[in-house]
Amino acid sequence: MAKIKPFKGIRPPQALVEQVASRPYDVLNSEEARNEAAGNEKSLYHIIKPEIDFAPGFDEHDPAVYEKAVENFKKFQQNGWLVQDPKEMYYVYAQTMNGRTQYGLVVCANVDDYLNGVIKKHELTRRDKEEDRMKHVRVNNANIEPVFFAYPDHAELNAIVSKITSQPPVYDFTAPDGFGHHFWTIENDDDIARITELFAGIPYLYIADGHHRTAAAALVGAEKAKQNPHHKGDEEYNYFLAVCFPASQLNIIDYNRVVKDLNGLSDEEFLSRLSENFIVEEKGNEIYKPQRLHNFALYLNHKWYSLTAKEGTYDDNDPIGILDVTISSNLILDQILGIKDLRSDKRIDFVGGIRGLQELSRRVDSGEMKVALALYPVSMKQLMDIADTGNIMPPKTTWFEPKLRSGLIIHKLS
Repeated sequence: MAKIKPFKGIRPPQALVEQVASRPYDVLNSEEARNEAAGNEKSLYHIIKPEIDFAPGFDEHDPAVYEKAVENFKKFQQNGWLVQDPKEMYYVYAQTMNGRTQYGLVVCANVDDYLNGVIKKHELTRRDKEEDRMKHVRVNNANIEPVFFAYPDHAELNAIVSKITSQPPVYDFTAPDGFGHHFWTIENDDDIARITELFAGIPYLYIADGHHRTAAAALVGAEKAKQNPHHKGDEEYNYFLAVCFPASQLNIIDYNRVVKDLNGLSDEEFLSRLSENFIVEEKGNEIYKPQRLHNFALYLNHKWYSLTAKEGTYDDNDPIGILDVTISSNLILDQILGIKDLRSDKRIDFVGGIRGLQELSRRVDSGEMKVALALYPVSMKQLMDIADTGNIMPPKTTWFEPKLRSGLIIHKLS
């Protein structure tokens, strides 16, 4: 059962929130962060991507960069750009994209819940990426950025959130990408106690986005527990910052593939090999979007094609076998194109669906890539089934939008 607690959030004054708030550290590179933060000393990028305060090309993993994060975090607090709330509470963080709003509860999740599998994952993490974020949590003694969780829908929690969000929000703004961000505090003690109690009846939480941040936060918490001879289990470091959304409100979008070459095959040979396992239909030069599970869109030599996996090429009773990412990885990328490891092969790249399918045709038409493959998005039910059965999704399967904005709230570990 999920163990959560309220906390004294550190956050910007209302008038500064748009200057402080930023995109998450892992969706942009150092150069993009440098450009976005240009002329804005209050941007959270100075804490989450502190390499922007050094000359371009400076090693972002240099100890001096982590020290800079600490210095900047202190400076933000001293200058009143980040202020700690006087009491422990929960918060509601809502996001609007394309007219749809999703409402998340901002809580502190429990380190042991992650270590014991109450917080379920569906993706493998890379040790180097974990280590980077662990250093960041360690040196700042804080979770500067939240992780993104889903929980099974719960009527009473929805009712509490509806009551809170009927009041005017503390923050309400539209980010440069056009997505709306709305934020409320939950200060009533009865509401706080009830939320804690209701979560204690929820069997599992699911990591939607932020596997590396979750692992890093939990591992640092466990480390601090080991180092404390008087560890009791209720210390602040036993908890980390999470935004939890009802599963039905979340939207997973497609995560597509582009490949540099056809592994020595001509276009005709490649299409012929595809027709062994797929019904291949030429669709012309208008963008074709996959229509349903097991239907794919392929872009090759200025033409779009529909590929439908033939009966018997997939297993709908297997939580991994049902995934289109599994079918395409096995039958196209591996068998025909010779791409065995999606994590390390330099011939393949991945394009989040937020960029649209025209980004796929653009990268092929430019000559940078030879072929593009668009997939039908995974459902939240599939994600939860995979996590529940202890399986791991293939790399680059899910893309969540909108991303959580960083800088709206921070959690200190002491």
